[in-house]
Amino acid sequence: MHAAGQKILLALALLALKPCATIIGPEAFIVQDLQMTPFDRLNSAYLELISHCPNACVELGLNQQLDRLPIPSEADDAALLTKASAVLAAADACGDLSFDQAQDRQLMRMTAERTHFMHNLSKLGRRRDQSLPRAGEQISAGIFLLMSRDPRPNAERLDNILNRLADVPALLDATLTRLERPIARWVSIEQETLEELPGLFSTIADWARSTGYARQDALAQHIGAANEAIQHYLRGLTALPTEQDFTLGEADARQLVALSGINLSLEAIHSHTRAFVQDTLSVLEQTRQRLAAKHSLDPDISQDDLHQYLNREFAVSVPEGRLQSVIERYQQEAERILSFIDAQRLFEIPGDQAMTIMRTPEFMAPMIPAGAMMQPAALAAGTKVSQIYLTLSESLLDEHTELGIPVMMIHEGIPGHHLQLATASGHDSLVRRVFPAMELAEGWTTMLEDYMLDLGYMGDLTDEARFIAKRDISRISARVAIDLYFMTGQPHYLEIGYPVTTDSDDPFINAGRLLKAVTGFTDGRVQAELNWYSQEAGYPLSYLVGNVLMWQLKRDFKHDGTELERDRAFHREVLTSGNLPLAMVRARFARRGLLQDNAS
Repeated sequence: MHAAGQKILLALALLALKPCATIIGPEAFIVQDLQMTPFDRLNSAYLELISHCPNACVELGLNQQLDRLPIPSEADDAALLTKASAVLAAADACGDLSFDQAQDRQLMRMTAERTHFMHNLSKLGRRRDQSLPRAGEQISAGIFLLMSRDPRPNAERLDNILNRLADVPALLDATLTRLERPIARWVSIEQETLEELPGLFSTIADWARSTGYARQDALAQHIGAANEAIQHYLRGLTALPTEQDFTLGEADARQLVALSGINLSLEAIHSHTRAFVQDTLSVLEQTRQRLAAKHSLDPDISQDDLHQYLNREFAVSVPEGRLQSVIERYQQEAERILSFIDAQRLFEIPGDQAMTIMRTPEFMAPMIPAGAMMQPAALAAGTKVSQIYLTLSESLLDEHTELGIPVMMIHEGIPGHHLQLATASGHDSLVRRVFPAMELAEGWTTMLEDYMLDLGYMGDLTDEARFIAKRDISRISARVAIDLYFMTGQPHYLEIGYPVTTDSDDPFINAGRLLKAVTGFTDGRVQAELNWYSQEAGYPLSYLVGNVLMWQLKRDFKHDGTELERDRAFHREVLTSGNLPLAMVRARFARRGLLQDNAS
């Protein structure tokens, strides 16, 4: 994957979340028969790998390591790499497999290979993890999910959190010991995240008091020790010498993209981006002209000025400055979208799913510019619940307008991320429940932003919503350019059709100029976007790559029914594929005879 005026969005609503899933153990996914097949052994080895990290166990919904933080150490690194090697060996031991099993094996192998690659990723003799301080995220991620999504009794969850808090000083000491000339920008992100953690801890203490938790004194002691350890860590972190250069280099960038399942060269990705820019600019200009006439504006009004005009005209109502009303507006929109979908039976929606929409907690704000979604716990039984986070403040209200809210909910909720990931979480295949097929997920959602407007979801405001959506989706072209630039250090990747200078020695200044020129985002959002682009190498480009590949797949999809029936069938086939890279979804379609004869 943040909100002035509140500690965290938990408050009463969050603490009163109804149980919605059953935390389960890994044994539910391991064949108990002593005569396990080689493919069964591969699945077992894969589960061992993905459940290595305590935070991953919480995120996946596994009932193990809930009492621990992921304290870094060389021994822990070695254990992780051993598990990755075990997956590779088990994959090699598999003989003849069905087509689906062979695809699963490919996914599991890819995960193991990426584990080795990321561990060995280095620059000037320093591993990347020695330059990337993420203690704040490692502390908060699992704890927050235990608070917000775990259905077990309060006391059990608080026991887990208490034990995790007891680990905070050790995690911070180990992180500080490991760091060597961290990247200056990443140090700032870490500081901002950690400065909000006392608010999270205070909310935990309030929760414990309100529920009569029996070990409040011990909890208070661990919170106090954690807060002291954070201050000690921050002093040590600030004293460390820092570096500016966080590039991977051309070769490592290519390998990282390949290990994500994207079968495109960096040059091809850049070429697709330039074409996308030209198409998007053409649509924007045509829409700008229509809107200028419709709203009696200057025919030569700029896109920036039109965008600001629409933000003012369609500003969301915030009675008495109560930002919670924005959350309520999103909830209303989610219901409206669902009614529209139901009327045309556009998508098959699992019965056992739910969404919660909440304000982004303060400690997560540096990495979430406007909104984000925490996917369902893929290996938990029961209802598949997603959490949608909205970053709210007076300065960010332009990110949440009556035109932007529908597009955001289409993207993050149903029929977007929540629907795709909730459906995948019920897949029969273990790996297809959990594999991070980012370009599939982002291609699906960005395709839907246009598709729902094409169907007339916004009615008379289609042009207004289209203009805002196209301005916003322009971000994905900038994301590709900046991702490639950040990974390789090559400024020519920023040349995608916008007049932007790249003469600064600071890559964040060059990248920020492009992002601002492309999107018109507020300065705060620009900086938050750049924060996560820099840390999540290879992820930002997945939006546009996925969008291009998803539309190609839809154009090539073969179906003999009406256009609406064809759409329904395409949606069903994508959703039931599980979490697969789009190249593998395409191969699956081809195998099943679902592509046009002239499509490769």
